[in-house]
Amino acid sequence: MRSNQEKLQVYFELTKQNFFDSSSLTKMSERIHAPAKKRAVYPGSFDPITSGHVDIIQRGLKIFDEILVAVVENPKKKSLFTTKERMNMIQDFFVDHKDIEVKAFDGLLVEFAKNNNANIVIRGLRAISDFEYEFQMALMNRKLDPEIETLFMMPNLSYSFLSSKLVKEIFMLGGGLTDLVPGQVEKKLREKFRKSTQA
Repeated sequence: MRSNQEKLQVYFELTKQNFFDSSSLTKMSERIHAPAKKRAVYPGSFDPITSGHVDIIQRGLKIFDEILVAVVENPKKKSLFTTKERMNMIQDFFVDHKDIEVKAFDGLLVEFAKNNNANIVIRGLRAISDFEYEFQMALMNRKLDPEIETLFMMPNLSYSFLSSKLVKEIFMLGGGLTDLVPGQVEKKLREKFRKSTQA
């Protein structure tokens, strides 16, 4: 349910325009009593986004109304693609999805989630090796903010081995990336590699 502040905002928006006909009153009632959308944050470096990431996002939309893809901005970590390039690749792939938003962030994930009206963090678990680190992070996030919950999602079996690091290694060694990354991502990798060899 909406907070009292949100209800007042809806009321003032409508009364300010002198909308007192029955149709407007019905719309106002619907907006006031509309359930809040379920929104989750899916954080990661996405350097670059892989088919495994895409799989988690698409399956996450079966659970949540909206997913905010949070691209980690860490100047201390050397990335192949800039933060803006990583965001653009994700936005380009999901251009037709109004229920997916992409933002960059640094700092505490729990603060970012709270500031973006989300109380669920989605994390993908590919193997047992991922679990210890993710378990520690989930417990720390809960310590920092008990209102933030973590949802672990297993990848599709086809992508259980896949990571951004592995994608870059395969590409640099001349391997094919069919089905491992979206087509536009493979194109960006080729452009990036071409520039680095010409430098």
